Amino acid sequence: MSIFHEPGVVFLDEPTGGVDPATRRQFWELIYEAAGRGITVFVTTHYMDEAEYCDRISIMVDGKIKAMGTPDELKQKYNQPDMDHVFTYLARQATRSSD
Repeated sequence: MSIFHEPGVVFLDEPTGGVDPATRRQFWELIYEAAGRGITVFVTTHYMDEAEYCDRISIMVDGKIKAMGTPDELKQKYNQPDMDHVFTYLARQATRSSD
């Protein structure tokens, strides 16, 4: 619904959370179509396989941006095979203690 009026920017907070795999793929097709029309799409996700679909990624650890770049740049920089491993590698460096 958020892209019907062709905004310049849209923020999607975990748009595929709780949906089945087929619907999840349909969401990403819609996101790609919107981006193809020039809409900047910001997506938050906990699914690191979805992060692979993005042009640019930012990973937060301890409430701060710990890494930013393309999926390939981040995998190369941290010498990891996929974004799930990049995220795990960075998350294990967290210094914030639980409350």
